[in-house]
This record gives sequence, C-alpha cells and structure tokens, in this order.
Amino acid sequence: MASTTPFLSAVATRRSVYALAKDSPIPNERIIEIVNEALKHAPSPFNMRSARCIVLFGDEHNKLWQTAYKITAEATPGAMGTLGPKIQGFESAYGTCLFFDDLEAYNSLTPRFSAISKSYPEWEEHSSGMHQFVVWTALTAEGLGCSLQHYHPSITPYVEKTYGVPASWKLKCQMPFGTPIGEMPGPKPKTYLNEALKVYGA
Repeated sequence: MASTTPFLSAVATRRSVYALAKDSPIPNERIIEIVNEALKHAPSPFNMRSARCIVLFGDEHNKLWQTAYKITAEATPGAMGTLGPKIQGFESAYGTCLFFDDLEAYNSLTPRFSAISKSYPEWEEHSSGMHQFVVWTALTAEGLGCSLQHYHPSITPYVEKTYGVPASWKLKCQMPFGTPIGEMPGPKPKTYLNEALKVYGA
C-alpha cells in the first residue's frame, strides 16, 4: 500500500478552492507539463485521445472572466448579486485551464469501434471527467487551488473566436487555479456511509 499512499493522500486533499491569488508556487512550465501529462496518460475510450486543453495565463485569463462577467450580466442581471463576485473571484486567480472534447478524434476509430463509441456517449464523459480530475489533483499536490466551472455555452463563441478553436472541439468546463488565500478548506463533510461499499467473495 505504501506506493499508492501519496496518490490517495492527494485525492483526499483535493477540494474546490475559490479564494485564489494571482500567483503560483510553481512555474508556468510545470503547470503546462501537468496538463500535457494528463492529455497523454488519462484513460480514453479505445485510446482515441479526444481530450483537448487550452491553458490561459496573464491577460488572456483575465479577459476570459471579464467576458464571462459581461455576458452573464447581460443574460441574467438579477443573478449578479451572487454570480458577479464569484466570477470576479475567478479572474483574481492565476490562470485557467479550458477542457474540450474533439469530435474529430472519433474519425480515427475503425468503423466497428466508431459505431460502438457513438452508441455510448457517456464513455467520452467518463474520460473527460478523468482528465479534469487528474489535472485538478496534480495541481493541488503542487500547492495550487482549483475549482471546476461551467460558464459555457455562453462564453463558447468568445473562446472559439479568440483562440481559433477548431469547430470539432466542444468546450466542457473551465478550471481556474491559483495560490490559495488563507487556510485550505477543512476535512470533507462526513457524508460517506459504510453502506456505500459492498463486497462479496473476499
């Protein structure tokens, strides 16, 4: 069990962190390396590797959330008392990772596997979630705080136009990250029940 303990410890300490500073305990190159490693090694159905990412730093990160604020204010002005400060908090972070799924990746599958894959679209959702989890957990282990956001499809046109995103890339979520401000969140609520796990034949 010793070899897996650091991984399980990282899983246990991963939390949604919203109070983030505009700095990082690790260089940009390390952040990019982590995202790239996830893209190469996180599980993918039929190993088709359809996950895609764009990492934003500096002004590009700021402009994303300024745009999200403007679009949200125009669409739901009555909700800005709650959403406005949250979006401004995301802008206060250091950077953002945008996660996509590339629909053209399915074209690389043989006809048999392509037909199976289209019959089970949740497989892609599983893979997308695992990519997000790997990046989130790895960044947490390096001292960064993160959260997972879903401001698409409202910001999708801006993202596609600004970063020349191929038409086949479907935006899945946004992950702002930065150095946590203050103490990290405490232990997770004890909502887990022993009855959640059943074992037979051991």
